[in-house]
Amino acid sequence: MTQVVLGENEGIESALRRFKRQVSKAGIFADIKRLRHFETPIEKSKRKAIAKRRKKRFG
Repeated sequence: MTQVVLGENEGIESALRRFKRQVSKAGIFADIKRLRHFETPIEKSKRKAIAKRRKKRFG
């Protein structure tokens, strides 16, 4: 789960920017898009390959 703790003198805009960045890195929007419609086997294999590369780079 993605969380952003608001700093003492931090504006809401900068916290929102940090939150959006964390959500993007976590791939949450991609998961939501994936669950909205049927995924063909080719799309599924492409998604898995991208996730594997992302995990190798960041994990």
